[in-house]
Amino acid sequence: MKSVLEINLMEKEKLADIGKALSSPIRLDILYYLAEKPAIISDVAKYFNIPASSAALHIKTLENAGLIFVQPIPGSKGSQKLCGVLVSRVDIDLFHTIISGKNQMLYQENIPIGSYFNYDVYPPCGIVSETSYLGAEDSLSGFFCPDRFKAQLIWLSKGFLEYRFSNNVIKTHTVNKVQFTFEICSEALGYNNNWRSDVSLWINGIEVGIIECPGDYGGRRGRLNPEWWSESSTQYGDLRKIWITDNGCYIDEIKVSDHTIKSLQLDTLNYISFK
Repeated sequence: MKSVLEINLMEKEKLADIGKALSSPIRLDILYYLAEKPAIISDVAKYFNIPASSAALHIKTLENAGLIFVQPIPGSKGSQKLCGVLVSRVDIDLFHTIISGKNQMLYQENIPIGSYFNYDVYPPCGIVSETSYLGAEDSLSGFFCPDRFKAQLIWLSKGFLEYRFSNNVIKTHTVNKVQFTFEICSEALGYNNNWRSDVSLWINGIEVGIIECPGDYGGRRGRLNPEWWSESSTQYGDLRKIWITDNGCYIDEIKVSDHTIKSLQLDTLNYISFK
């Protein structure tokens, strides 16, 4: 099911990307074409009688705006890119968010990735601090380690990590938005930039959405990676956001469900479970 893309004037870069994507007649035609069914870039180029390089640029612009998805698939001549429409509607909130946002406060809490409350992890897996591995690689021993609170990177082939947050602020204040931000990518042997995986997100025991991770990123060194970390391993991830309001649940600005602060009981339980 396609999602609704909601945006306001405060999100200037995103709004500019959408405006750029919709400002070209050929890109509007491509959107209409992809709305019928997903297609690979070479088929788009053939249908509109344009060079494949031009079609790829138009597709990239639409993808950057969050209007379509691009997914690598195997083909007869190697990997191809399948494209399809991601959203059914774009809602632009021009001024309401700005007006209603006055006199509001922001409360922020940083949780170390090693401070998970519960976990179920299967090899290949591992956990490392800034200076070394915690326990043996592909062993569960590091996940029991007292130094796990110093962890800077965790990986697993399947399973889950559950974190619990205090909800005292939500109980004692009127809250209109709760947001989680984290860096994440797929998990492959070494790294593989084209290794798609789905990560389910659960809040207070309810699945609220799925993040699609395109790959396990490498090939260039991560900016903050220590010297001892091998260049043949994962180097970085995507910064992803999920937030809940009184209107629904959103992942990276796209509405994915109708779950709200109330329906998820963020203000009534003794904590917030994020898994």
